[in-house]
Amino acid sequence: MTKKWEYRYRLYKHLQANQGAIYAEAKKVSEEIGITPEMRGNLGLTGSVSGCHGLLASEVEEAMAAVSRKVLPSAVLDEQIRDEVKAFYGDEYDACLVNTCEAGLAVSYEVLCQAPSMGRGDTYRTRYMAPYERHMHHQGAYGRPFPPKYKEVNAERGEAAGEYGVQGKRLMNLDTIFVRPEGATYECHGIKYNPIPNMLHLDAKSTVKRFRQLADRHADTLAGLASLGYDTPGYGYGEKEKNGAPTLQSGLGEMATELDIPYIVDNAWGVPFIGTDIRKTGGTVIIYSMDKAAGAPTSGLIIGKEEEMVLIRRAMGVHGARYGTLSSHGKAAFVGYDPGKEALAGALAAMKILKDRPQIPMAALDALYNITMEEFEKLPKTLQYGWKIFKSPNCQAVELNYYDSWKDRDFGIPIFSIEDMYAGSHILQNCMSHMGMVPTIAYDANIMLSNGVGNIDAQGKLMEEPTRLIARSLFKSIEIISRYAGLLD
Repeated sequence: MTKKWEYRYRLYKHLQANQGAIYAEAKKVSEEIGITPEMRGNLGLTGSVSGCHGLLASEVEEAMAAVSRKVLPSAVLDEQIRDEVKAFYGDEYDACLVNTCEAGLAVSYEVLCQAPSMGRGDTYRTRYMAPYERHMHHQGAYGRPFPPKYKEVNAERGEAAGEYGVQGKRLMNLDTIFVRPEGATYECHGIKYNPIPNMLHLDAKSTVKRFRQLADRHADTLAGLASLGYDTPGYGYGEKEKNGAPTLQSGLGEMATELDIPYIVDNAWGVPFIGTDIRKTGGTVIIYSMDKAAGAPTSGLIIGKEEEMVLIRRAMGVHGARYGTLSSHGKAAFVGYDPGKEALAGALAAMKILKDRPQIPMAALDALYNITMEEFEKLPKTLQYGWKIFKSPNCQAVELNYYDSWKDRDFGIPIFSIEDMYAGSHILQNCMSHMGMVPTIAYDANIMLSNGVGNIDAQGKLMEEPTRLIARSLFKSIEIISRYAGLLD
């Protein structure tokens, strides 16, 4: 290391002052490695972000086109989706397609965790517990944070503040208990200098014990448990049971069964059939963003146990008309979350690929992992220290975590916070944008690299040349930033 900083925040202040030079160098390097003007904006490190979706396979596109000029009740497609889910998970599970994953979370929390509002008397308060982990502004934002020190933890996340932003999702008389997992740390990093959740060394069994202790404390109001549904160590789910289920998730599932409360799993960046298995984790419902890793048009999918899914489907207006039918698409509390006929058809086509031909997406994932590792080896050896790289079948992604580049050292590769992402001061993501790439989720030292933007053909096969450019642009960005951070001569 050629530069030592007195304090961490001084490092980030230096990077902030040199952003212009960093971005200019990134643009120059992009030309040197062969990113042409035609490629810029058409290649990306992921098709799994809400602002820029992955490209649809021809099979999915054709399924949507086939119904667009056809008179076909949505209930017909709804039942076909239910059939696909039941054929795989069993008849005791059911499904419901919604227009986004966030819609699926909203209806799940309000139906399963919020206190009833009808009838005489005051409405009582309820609480659900969630690990204080990455993405808390999704699965953790539907209640008021407890303990009170977390009340503003989501304040600067999203496009707006207050009731128009993330905090406006809070439901009436519902609280979120933030549970700090055993082994997690929350050091401050970034230009928007904030605590970042580091889940890399989470102790799953000890964390479940902590949940159980806090459940006893909040027994009179406890109405649910929640977590992410991911399968990688960078998100805290690296410890697995013999059946492959993440230990933390299966522990929470057992606890939810014992306490007779729902366990809601946010698996936005996940895929059904291939990924996290609700049967093994004991989840009540698991919610997917189908336009992320699953290759579907914009939509969300809820899969869950039949008893609770009846309530959710009824709230969506798809569980039969009042006069007695099995399915419908009528008015109900959450009819605004209806996905529409074309989304139903596209999601169904994508689900059939995942269920019946998983070798297609898995072959592309294997190829992505191999190319990523080959390009990683080209990083300067000094910068290869402390990386943990994992292949995620659930997320159909390669997770790259460099938090341990700081381990046993005064300073490591700069880490940017989620607040940096929303404030536009996330230098790594901005660097990739200046290289012409659609950036990926890369905050908290955890980078998710997946297929979907410019590197997969219409049949789902990975194309090697653009994939190499995508991975190379990521590591070149890290190299440039690290040089300005004083980690290279």
